[in-house]
Amino acid sequence: MTGADAGPVTFAPLTTPDVWLGRDLAADPVWRHDFTPSDIAELITARRKAGPADHLSWSRSDFVLPTLERKIAAWLTELDRGRGFILLRGFPVAEHPEADCAAIYWGLGLHMGRAVSQNTDGDLLGHVRDTGADPTAYGVRLYKTRAEQDFHTDGADIIGLFCLHAARSGGVSRIVSSPAIFNRLLRERPDLAPVLFQPFPFDTQGQHKPGGRPWFEAPLCRFVAGRLRTFFIPWYIRESQQHAATPRLTAAQNEAIAFIESAANDSDAWLDIDFQPGDMQFLKNAAILHKRTAYEDFEDQALKRHLLRLWLAQSAFSGRDESLQRGIS
Repeated sequence: MTGADAGPVTFAPLTTPDVWLGRDLAADPVWRHDFTPSDIAELITARRKAGPADHLSWSRSDFVLPTLERKIAAWLTELDRGRGFILLRGFPVAEHPEADCAAIYWGLGLHMGRAVSQNTDGDLLGHVRDTGADPTAYGVRLYKTRAEQDFHTDGADIIGLFCLHAARSGGVSRIVSSPAIFNRLLRERPDLAPVLFQPFPFDTQGQHKPGGRPWFEAPLCRFVAGRLRTFFIPWYIRESQQHAATPRLTAAQNEAIAFIESAANDSDAWLDIDFQPGDMQFLKNAAILHKRTAYEDFEDQALKRHLLRLWLAQSAFSGRDESLQRGIS
């Protein structure tokens, strides 16, 4: 099997650093980076010097991070060539207005990639919180509810979340290595490996242009520049079948989806990150499947779970996926 931009696809076990099991990383949080007092001071100074202009209008040169630049370069290397995720811990959100926290997060994001739209409304800095929407209604994106959101990928090279307020209980960020899932499939169901590289139909959830078709096709896996890239939103695939013109899923495709879901939900595979206020999580979308457990919220509006989200395109990433350089438009 060959890919138009990737060369021959070989089904050999992967040995890249983004192959990991959560059970091994849980006891050794080398993936966690605590903000130092000087890091925090530099971020706050950059926010002050950037001035009163709307932060969404800033360029990278407006948010100067002379010392943190070196750390950011190392974080990006870890995302691209390492485990595929990092957690930055300890920004003092309680000491700063929400608007300043959002501006600082946006400014840091400018140094990690280019923000792309997260929906057809053009949102570049998303708010992840319960809006009271019905999680079973068609087109409702689950991040706007308290319901569990099973393992999936999103629509950019880097997915970032910044915790302003944590839930009363639950709402855990659970992540898994998609290359590790691929290796398990090679061991247990090698007959399904070629299926992952076939086109699968995905429902657009109403996020398509007027007159456009409400589904699109993409493979679950591709090899690009020698690295596995995974794109997986299982409920979008299943919901695509409501459209008469959508290609029907084959038995093998359904088995492949079910295998990934089952393997990802194996407790040995996943790593739980229980967000604390001030945590910033960044994931390489192509290498990490992520989910959010259901949660119970506070009654007080000021205390309700609230995360900020960035989708970032990173053109320097090895084997980048051009389709993820645009976001949703």
